[in-house]
Amino acid sequence: MKRILIIDDDPAVLGLTTKTLELRGFQTLTADNGAAGLELARKHLPDLIICDIQMPHLNGYGTLTALRQDAVTAAIPFIFLTGLADQKQVRQGMGLGADDYLTKPFTVQELVAAVNSRLEKHAAVQRRSEKRLEDLRGNIGMALPHELLTPLNGILGFASLMMDERVVLDPLEVRDFARNIHLSAVRLHRLIENFLLYSQTELARTDPATIAEWRQTRRTLTQEILAGVAGEKAAAAGRQNDLSLETEEAYVSMGPDFFRKIIDELVDNAFKFSTRDTPVCIVARLTQNLFTLSITDRGRGMAAQQIADIGAHMQFERRFYEQQGVGLGLIIARRLAELHGGDFAIESTPGEGTAVRLTLPQADQAT
Repeated sequence: MKRILIIDDDPAVLGLTTKTLELRGFQTLTADNGAAGLELARKHLPDLIICDIQMPHLNGYGTLTALRQDAVTAAIPFIFLTGLADQKQVRQGMGLGADDYLTKPFTVQELVAAVNSRLEKHAAVQRRSEKRLEDLRGNIGMALPHELLTPLNGILGFASLMMDERVVLDPLEVRDFARNIHLSAVRLHRLIENFLLYSQTELARTDPATIAEWRQTRRTLTQEILAGVAGEKAAAAGRQNDLSLETEEAYVSMGPDFFRKIIDELVDNAFKFSTRDTPVCIVARLTQNLFTLSITDRGRGMAAQQIADIGAHMQFERRFYEQQGVGLGLIIARRLAELHGGDFAIESTPGEGTAVRLTLPQADQAT
């Protein structure tokens, strides 16, 4: 049974609203002022709050502000009651985080429709959140152990063979084993580095001081990093002829390590998810104090829902395409762009390719 809190200093409205909702199977709580309503909300965590605006002591705006500032009550759906059909009043309430409003006098049908609509929308949001959480758990549970253990097993396996006195290896075999150990170690190092960096960006999102420091005190000259990383990735994929690079020099408001990381992840994805003899085009421009980078490929692409679901530990269609990595690269690139006052967007069509566009503020060239 859904529980609804009604806050109103008018006994007639309070009684009518309560009776109407109870007759339709809702459990109700009532308060005749904002302070009492806050106390009930924090104690009982109702599924919905209906609150009058004009009340003595603590009005509806103050009540809603206090609710939204408390993590325990911040997500509770909230409907304002107002005796004035004033658009300024409505906009003020919506700006504070109200979900809907009803103008007095309202009909029973309007009240019930508003309540049901808010509860249904809230339930839909919860279902989407639970689905994303379920997907996240599944991706972590399936991908993380595999990604950590696979390179580690390679390191341990080859090292054990080299240490086994019963195994006689010629110099070429020793070199081959050492190369495989190195490749596995690099893969493991990259994975750990990405998890640490992802954690760092998530913590930074809640720390304005860190964000301010990152934006104000660091800058990077872009062209050399772009050319170097793109060339390395093309060579590693054996696709130097597929690389198209067209860049303008620019200073961006981001440290060189972060900028290099974004380029590394995006270019690596472009080559990884496209095939030999198809172009990977990198274009960098400086326009109106904004550095704009575009990386396009003609790979397998992503559907609109896959783009919307980009987040930590997501790697799409893993069951069909066995790829290294747990999908942290794109979310790291997005977070770093956002934290530095930039933007990150993806346009993609399944079977046709992907275009990633990154924008960053231009930095002052003065040292």
